[in-house]
Amino acid sequence: MSQPSVGSNAPDFSLPDDRGSMTALSDYKGQIVVLYFYPKDDTSGCTREAIDFTELLSEFKAIDAVVIGVSPDSVSKHEKFKDKHDLGVTLIADEERQAIEAYGVWVEKNMYGKKYMGVERATFLINREGKLAQIWRKVKVAGHADAVLTEARGLT
Repeated sequence: MSQPSVGSNAPDFSLPDDRGSMTALSDYKGQIVVLYFYPKDDTSGCTREAIDFTELLSEFKAIDAVVIGVSPDSVSKHEKFKDKHDLGVTLIADEERQAIEAYGVWVEKNMYGKKYMGVERATFLINREGKLAQIWRKVKVAGHADAVLTEARGLT
């Protein structure tokens, strides 16, 4: 499976968001997009990451950037997750892994010696022309949202 690289066009998708509305990446042409992929709603790392991005949303909005989280969870799970943690980010339900596979983040993982397929925590920064400006793979949550904001500011 090929993985998108910096400078290439960001793969488009059209998937339901946490309100059940269809959301396409192309809807955001002309804006900076922070597209972050995470394994599962309401797990410790994923919750922390979503809260960190939510806390910085006003700063992202100030540079005309949107923050979109993607996981294989359902629309209803996303809705509960957002309500429970008062999240401001848009969450995309990718149950068929359309975007997850297009971005090359469906990978073999290894936990306690057991191999399984899952979503690699990764973030893609997309410029106003729809090209990938920066890619973070195997993201460590601590400080990540701040690092993404700093890079996004460089695109303005």
